[in-house]
Amino acid sequence: MSAEETHGTPSMRTPLGRVRNLGASHSGTGDFWRQRLTAVAMTLLIVPVLVIIMMLIGRNQAGAAQILGSMPIAVILILFIIASTWHMKIGMQVVIEDYVHNEKLKLASIMANNFFSFAVALASIYAILKLSSGV
Repeated sequence: MSAEETHGTPSMRTPLGRVRNLGASHSGTGDFWRQRLTAVAMTLLIVPVLVIIMMLIGRNQAGAAQILGSMPIAVILILFIIASTWHMKIGMQVVIEDYVHNEKLKLASIMANNFFSFAVALASIYAILKLSSGV
C-alpha cells in the first residue's frame, strides 16, 4: 500500500526514499541520535575534563606530563576528544547537507569535513598520548 493510498495525498518522496524511509539528507534519524549520543557523552565528560584542565594550569611540560601520565586521565581526555570531534563532524555535515545545493560542492565539502574532523581527532589524540608517555 503506497502513501497515496493510505493518506489520500500524493507523496513527494521517491519510491526508493519511501522504501528506505530516509529524509532529504539520506541519513534519516541516525545522525540525529548519534549527535545526541555524543552530546550526552560530552556532558558527562565535561566536569572531569575541566578538573584536569584546572590541574594543568601553571604547570610546565614536565608537570603536565606527570598529570597526563595517569591512564585514567589520558582515557578521559581521549574519550572527550573522540566525542567532541564526532559531534563536530555530524553537526557540520548536517549544515552542509541542508544548505549546500550543488551536488559536487556538497560531496567535496562533506569529504573535507570528514578529513578535517579525522585530522583534528588524530592530532589531539597523538598529543595526549605523546604527553602521557613522557616522550
